[in-house]
Amino acid sequence: MIIFSQIPEPVLFNPLKHHLGFIREFTGMGSDNDSSVRIEEVMREIKHIGTSVMDIYTGELPVSGICSQVEDFLKRNKLLERNVFSSWTGIDPSEYKIIYLSDGSQWVLKYHENDRKFAHIFPARQSPHTFRIKSNTLKSAILYIMLIGKNFVTEDDLNKARAFAGLSPVREVADSEAVTEMIEVIRN
Repeated sequence: MIIFSQIPEPVLFNPLKHHLGFIREFTGMGSDNDSSVRIEEVMREIKHIGTSVMDIYTGELPVSGICSQVEDFLKRNKLLERNVFSSWTGIDPSEYKIIYLSDGSQWVLKYHENDRKFAHIFPARQSPHTFRIKSNTLKSAILYIMLIGKNFVTEDDLNKARAFAGLSPVREVADSEAVTEMIEVIRN
């Protein structure tokens, strides 16, 4: 996966799922490329967003800055070895630790069963500089921007974008409004 290859070990972080600045960059990438090539790549990346709700970081720290601060924390606290890290965070899916970064944002550190990328990070719920969103809303907004791209969002165009990810058509005004709002958040 292209996105994960940019994240230094031992950190596991999906910026397409959790970093607004990265999402904006991603949706603007390849605008001059053949769309058939982009669709395959976009669909590979979109699959990693998952199917639940998530928190998206909106602060000023770039992905590299977040990873660097997490790495510094791990070094300072001698948590760079997988077994030491897993003892500190716990290995049960419900166990985690929260750390603060320089901008006051809070980040969850969870153990991930992997030899090289075992420090899974993501923004904490209700952390400063974050908002919560449904995964299908985010997927729909990304697909709409990258594959349809019109300024005026219609229900038909929105459903065309959703079809690429195998998502059902939007039927309720609230779902359509949430996607439209996310499209505007990404564009601005």
